[in-house]
Amino acid sequence: MKKYKIGVVVAFLLTGVTVFAGNEDRAGEAGASELLINPWGRSSGWGGANTASVTGVEAMNLNVAGLAYTNNTEINFTNTSWLGGSDISINAFGFAKKMGESGGVLGLSIMSMSFGELDITTVENPDGGLGTFKPNYLNIGAAYSKNFSNTISGGLVVKLITESISNASASGFALDAGVNYVTGDNDRLKFGIALRNVGPTVNYSGNGLSTRMNVQNSEKELTVSQRSNDFELPSLVNIGLSYDFYLMVDSTESETPSEHRLTAAANFTSNSFTSDQLRIGAEYAFREMFMLRAGYILEDNVSDEELTRTTSTGPTFGATIEVPFGKSGTKLGIDYSYRVTRTFGGTNAVGLKLSF
Repeated sequence: MKKYKIGVVVAFLLTGVTVFAGNEDRAGEAGASELLINPWGRSSGWGGANTASVTGVEAMNLNVAGLAYTNNTEINFTNTSWLGGSDISINAFGFAKKMGESGGVLGLSIMSMSFGELDITTVENPDGGLGTFKPNYLNIGAAYSKNFSNTISGGLVVKLITESISNASASGFALDAGVNYVTGDNDRLKFGIALRNVGPTVNYSGNGLSTRMNVQNSEKELTVSQRSNDFELPSLVNIGLSYDFYLMVDSTESETPSEHRLTAAANFTSNSFTSDQLRIGAEYAFREMFMLRAGYILEDNVSDEELTRTTSTGPTFGATIEVPFGKSGTKLGIDYSYRVTRTFGGTNAVGLKLSF
């Protein structure tokens, strides 16, 4: 039976690798690139390397199978200052609820991206002076995840995607699916694979694609509507592995091997519309109350300012303080992460997590 379960995971892995592969020649051709942004404070602290070990609300962004490990109820909120100095902010809210002992876990996530106020410009008024408008990106995801056995979990996310400016908008939907496999003493070894952002093409519509034109040899005006090209979504595959090391092990403790945990993780991301990425990271935890993280995102030419396709230079850092309240099991966590970027002032994220 154990060999069968491993075979299922391997088959799913090979299927994903066959369907999706990185394609540098298509870089920039996909739309809805906000789907590639990690808006959460914990997993972004080690570069999203924890595809195999992520749990709770944040699993809906990396590998929804980890949502199945939500103990009861979890609420998460994170504010991200994207590319410091650019006035771009991201607010993410997530909710997860376990449906009974034998049931699965339902999850809801909302990510809103704000760009501040921009000047309205036209061909006749390229310098503005006509007022301002606010672009808005909004992604809403509904998820379900379940433990199918002591070692295998899986899940699915349905996402609604909307992008809008003052006179044009686009909307579409995408699907994510993920599988996790855990094994070893105290579930130390974890494998994870997720397909993300799979969906139909999307296009823009609205008055912004219409212009007024004079009819030749006539004083009449007509409204001419232009059609926008469809764009594809930035689909990808995440394949992750993690292992927990327990330091200064106390042999008298069977359920809690040690107060000190060190988790090493790695993730390979196969992108359909840009370079593939290798993410590596580590997390140190003391009594699961104080956590420090660091990661690095490897990509072709990541250190070359002329050839790189990303603003990230690789390093990421993060920390968490999580405090229990009473004997009810309620916990409040404060998360922080920093991602080093080549331009602007880096990306900072601050989050709150409530588990009860």
